[in-house]
Amino acid sequence: MNKPHVLIVDNEPEIAGLVKLHLRNAEMYTSEAYSGREAVAILEHYTIDLIVLDLMMENGNGWEVLRHLQSRQLDTPVIILSARHLEEDKIETLGLGADDYVTKPFSPGELTARIKALLRRYKPAMHGNRICCGGLIYDRAAQQLEKSTGAISLSPIEGTMLELFMREPGRIFTKQELFKYVWKLNQFDANSVNVYINFLRKKIEEDPANPRYIETIRGVGYRFVEETA
Repeated sequence: MNKPHVLIVDNEPEIAGLVKLHLRNAEMYTSEAYSGREAVAILEHYTIDLIVLDLMMENGNGWEVLRHLQSRQLDTPVIILSARHLEEDKIETLGLGADDYVTKPFSPGELTARIKALLRRYKPAMHGNRICCGGLIYDRAAQQLEKSTGAISLSPIEGTMLELFMREPGRIFTKQELFKYVWKLNQFDANSVNVYINFLRKKIEEDPANPRYIETIRGVGYRFVEETA
């Protein structure tokens, strides 16, 4: 099963590092941003399962990140982690779509428990076992792709890559983005991406040489194209 990907947004590196340590120990994958603008940039390029969000930051504060999520109609769950204790702050952020509010100083153990609980609540909507897109159905539990000609088994890497494509059809992913998301490694290996794109095409395309689902964007990367009637 894929590890949840949590984005930690805080302008204090010590706090971001503390949260990261506890979430990694809880078998979660993390990314860190130190401003609202950095957070928005990450959200534009990666699939994030939950956000831990500070409010008071330069170069884009937490409220701006919440408004960005609203404008993009993203249902990513958010836990506010802030030194602000005013009730009106809690009311405002919850009204903007935040799901929980934790005040600093905080217990890392309690924060981790809240994150786990929130991920469980969102799991049926976000990580349901069956993902449908473009006439294809991917069953995450069985690691099987269902299409008109029958069911096909996928490897864990193939399944992770296909899930990313199917969750965000039409979005262009660079090879670097695909590699970091699927393999969770910093050193980039373009050949691995190319090989698994070819593996996927052989399994989902009627004619892999002329793909209708996984489209090559020359000089950039790939995107998943929903089948049109």
